[in-house]
Amino acid sequence: MSLKWQVKPIFKITVHNKDINILEALQRTWGVGKIYKQSDNASVYRVSSLKNLRIIISHFEKYPLRTQKLADYLLFKQSVHLIENKSHLTMEGLLKLVSIKASLNWGLSDKFIEAFPNIIPTVRPEVKFSEIQDIHWFVGFVEGEGCFMVVTQKSESKERWHYIGLRFSITQHQRDLDLVKGFIDYLGCGGYYLARKEVNFIISKFPDIDSKIIPLFNKYPLLGTKQKDYLDFLKAAELIRSKDHLTKEGAEKIQIIKSNMNSKRIHS
Repeated sequence: MSLKWQVKPIFKITVHNKDINILEALQRTWGVGKIYKQSDNASVYRVSSLKNLRIIISHFEKYPLRTQKLADYLLFKQSVHLIENKSHLTMEGLLKLVSIKASLNWGLSDKFIEAFPNIIPTVRPEVKFSEIQDIHWFVGFVEGEGCFMVVTQKSESKERWHYIGLRFSITQHQRDLDLVKGFIDYLGCGGYYLARKEVNFIISKFPDIDSKIIPLFNKYPLLGTKQKDYLDFLKAAELIRSKDHLTKEGAEKIQIIKSNMNSKRIHS
């Protein structure tokens, strides 16, 4: 087997083009990396040089990840260390890098599996959830993973709305169940349910949304396009708070708000 294979650590963040301003903010903060369009809908922030990757690593050493993605980060850091020491120039070092790659994210591609059929994936580090201590971490997490929704349901007669309410949710892989339980402890409300490989954290009781979620995101606003969904969520909350949603006119207003949120939103 020759050493023609290259295993190179790369740090990437992919977002919808509507949130490219978040990538631009990260680029300004770290002072490294490039942003490019990946497709009609997605943009990527990418850092690949060892010197610049050290800046990224220093950031996450100071502000550690709290989900199971921390395991990917720790393996990624190992790969950077191996290349800094030029271990990748030896067969032993190359195999170590491929072993790490096999345990990262989605694992090895078919091309790598064909080239390294006997590779044994590195054991992933065990990550245990620790309590949420920083509100800014939570808000940033919601920026990427949270969802603000208006929920409506018509009665069987379809002449009036049977239910109009709000829902705040975060969906994660079941391996982060302890993190989701941490959300409940941190916010003092909400619940969760398991579905296939996912765990869904949900707050749907209006008093909890009105007294805890809305004050939180009013004080610590989101930075991306999700802020627009939150502001629409807020408009619907005002209609529910004033009981206007119980009128035909108010219910129609809420339905219009709902029709322009999340994936249905038309972005300029």
